[in-house]
Amino acid sequence: MRRRWPVPVLRHIALALICLWSLLPIAVIVLFSLRPARDIFAWPLPLWSAPSFANYVALWQRWPAFWADLGNSLAVTSGATLLAIFASTLAGFGYSRYRGKWLTASAFFTILVRLFPPIVISLPLFPAVNALGLSDTWAVLIVLYAAFYASLGTWVMKATIDQIPRELDEAARIDGAGTWGILRHVILRLAAPGMVASGVFVAVYAWNEFLFAFLFTTTRAKTAPLAIAEMIGSAESSDWGVLFAAASVQLLPMLAAVWLAQRYLVAGLAAGSVKG
Repeated sequence: MRRRWPVPVLRHIALALICLWSLLPIAVIVLFSLRPARDIFAWPLPLWSAPSFANYVALWQRWPAFWADLGNSLAVTSGATLLAIFASTLAGFGYSRYRGKWLTASAFFTILVRLFPPIVISLPLFPAVNALGLSDTWAVLIVLYAAFYASLGTWVMKATIDQIPRELDEAARIDGAGTWGILRHVILRLAAPGMVASGVFVAVYAWNEFLFAFLFTTTRAKTAPLAIAEMIGSAESSDWGVLFAAASVQLLPMLAAVWLAQRYLVAGLAAGSVKG
């Protein structure tokens, strides 16, 4: 008779495989960025190589514009995240606390729009963006990123606000609070996990997005993913150590942000899964 493995052991094995699948590419990028260029493609691969920051120094010297592009990414990501959280919170509050035929239809419309590929939406927008003079600006990327993920944030916020008892709204209304007062003093104080979860989704998407940035920016608002793509396509990209260093610099801030927000992220994603 074959011995069956306990379910907890199988779960831990599955979790370990998922972590390996997710973290191994990140670890390879960071470790290779700390290796001398001669050791990156050496075979057999050296198991140990003294860490070196020469690739980061070379990145600073050879690609000074990369740091300005990284600043553009930070500005665009911050603006898109704040705008998306604001819009998603208002929409989630409306869908959670009010009922109506048109509200229900618009809620499903947000899901339908989200199913369209970005390229289908971006091509008709191109002449409109040029006509409004928004090409190569932070504003166009902020609006596009926020709009593209506002639907997901709306449903996360609706699930979060659904868990807040309506009795608190009624108590606040008895005390003289209006709709905005309830939203400010009751909902916003208790819906922080959902807001953080929505913000993390938008931030990760905006930080790494390539297509919209490629279509609507050239120089002034160019973001870090575009700069890394230029490194790959340039003659100097033969120095893969610099490329790995750039990828690590672009990758680590968002990893740190997600790690710091993980407690709120789990709480926000779990909203609505358990009914009291």
